[in-house]
Amino acid sequence: MTTITTTLDTVTSKDGTTISYRRLGRGPGLVLLHGAMQTGHSNIELAQALADEFTCYVPDRRGRGRSGPSGPDYRLDREVEDLDALLTATGADRVVGVSSGAIITLRTALVRPGLRKAVIFEPPLDIDGSFPAGWLARFDRELASGRIPAALVTGMRAARLGPPVFNVIPRAILEPLTAMMLKSQDKAAVEGEPTFRELAPSLHNDGQLVAETAGALDLYRSIETEVLLLGGTRSPAYLKSALTGLERVLPHVRRVGLKGLDHSATCNADQRGRPEQVAAAIRGFLS
Repeated sequence: MTTITTTLDTVTSKDGTTISYRRLGRGPGLVLLHGAMQTGHSNIELAQALADEFTCYVPDRRGRGRSGPSGPDYRLDREVEDLDALLTATGADRVVGVSSGAIITLRTALVRPGLRKAVIFEPPLDIDGSFPAGWLARFDRELASGRIPAALVTGMRAARLGPPVFNVIPRAILEPLTAMMLKSQDKAAVEGEPTFRELAPSLHNDGQLVAETAGALDLYRSIETEVLLLGGTRSPAYLKSALTGLERVLPHVRRVGLKGLDHSATCNADQRGRPEQVAAAIRGFLS
């Protein structure tokens, strides 16, 4: 297997926050923007699968990994400024946005006409109450009281990404199981890569992005960027509904379904992802 050299670099966002990113590959510039409970490392195998044709830039979003803190003035605009700063610094004009990263990518396309192509993978948009953000209040209370396993259960149930049985198992069982998972991950932690325990506070930010963009589907009618909508056939219905809604309003759009895959498709293989399959689905569109 060919060794792919990866380098680390940083860019400074508009508010002074440092955004760290990995660079690998050769060819036209492509940013891969991760989703909730992730860092850039979560999509590094997807970047490696695309690195033979593209120079891939894989950032840690603010508040995660090697990047600076979310900041007291956190909101969607800050994330858009971060992505815009990275695109400007690198000259990249293509983005793969994953989950909440796809929401940021859509909003960036509204303010950055130079963005040529965007792959939008399953943005958790709230369309007519399909993904309400009412869970955030409970999540914040649990997190503030130090009950991280409880907060993660609240977030996971709201996202509906686990197996159906997850929603009927009592919390009295789920919370201890989650606590055991966190302890196990803490023991196996790799230096430089945050654990779920460390990433837990960032889940509030992703929920805030969903709340900020609720009911705003028509905004995307003015996007001139070429968009590929991507989703797994086994993903939750609300994520499929978001793609259907976008398909109706985006002027330059096509859609591809990933047969047999779910919301973890873009992740590394050890996180149940299928990065090679995703890369094959998007490579021609990005070229």
